[in-house]
Amino acid sequence: MNSKRRYLESVTPHAPFEIANEGDETISLVVVGRPGIFVRLLHDWAAIVGLAIVFLLVTLALSAPLLAPHDPAAQHLAERLKAPSLTFPLGTDNLGRCLLSRLLFGARLSLGFVGVASLLVLLVGVFVGAVSGYAGGFLDAVIMRVVDLVLAFPLLLLALAITGFVGAGIGSVLVGIVSVWWASYARIVRGLVLSLRERPFIEAARAGGVTPIRIITRHVIPNVIPPIVVLASLEMGSLLLAISGLNFLGLGVQPPTAEWGAMLNDGRPFLRSAPQLMIYPGLAISLAVMGFNLLGDGLRDALDPRLR
Repeated sequence: MNSKRRYLESVTPHAPFEIANEGDETISLVVVGRPGIFVRLLHDWAAIVGLAIVFLLVTLALSAPLLAPHDPAAQHLAERLKAPSLTFPLGTDNLGRCLLSRLLFGARLSLGFVGVASLLVLLVGVFVGAVSGYAGGFLDAVIMRVVDLVLAFPLLLLALAITGFVGAGIGSVLVGIVSVWWASYARIVRGLVLSLRERPFIEAARAGGVTPIRIITRHVIPNVIPPIVVLASLEMGSLLLAISGLNFLGLGVQPPTAEWGAMLNDGRPFLRSAPQLMIYPGLAISLAVMGFNLLGDGLRDALDPRLR
């Protein structure tokens, strides 16, 4: 009996059950529940820090109308480039606008655009990758050649070219970002689908007469969502940098709209005389990117405990 116990413990060291008792002829096994994703996430200090940073920034962005002491576009020309004070907690810019108010309202645009861009990239990439991997053949070859063409260029440079061609505006920035960022998602999803489409449950669905579209939407996509969610969370930092960079170049939001990348551009001529005009939005972008990266790492470990 001891030999049976040692055998079970050796071949199933990570099985979700434990040996409850041993009799003369049998060994009883009791299923043991594994910690949920949220519990595993809370055991990772880096993930907790990332979650706290993202939650804080989102809360500040949503509460901007309540927290901002001034209208972000209101100009007080007599108060240009003022130091922090009770009236202007972070000082003013070159047009006398409250920096704190502009940072808070800029967070709404910067984080909001990142969320929308991530969702659109996720939808396009997952759908295209799932169709390509499941269909195979000529359609798969055509889609993958398009993906190869997109990934052959630096993503930010290609997004810059597309945005410049469409025209200035935040809608153009979203078009430029989504037009290039979906390709990496599609390639990863295709690889996951190729490993899934020969699984017994997919073959059973085919044998049962289930249509390909239904198989993709009901059986394939739900099984590739967890790793893609991790990828999306890790990519949000890169998306924020890309969107802020395009806004910094003047291709996104137009004055007097407050946005972190545009604020960096507004403060560039005053780097020596008033460096805080670039320091504050730069710190906000850096903090948000760090939060997204830490949260993405934590989600990766939580969704795949083998990496812990």
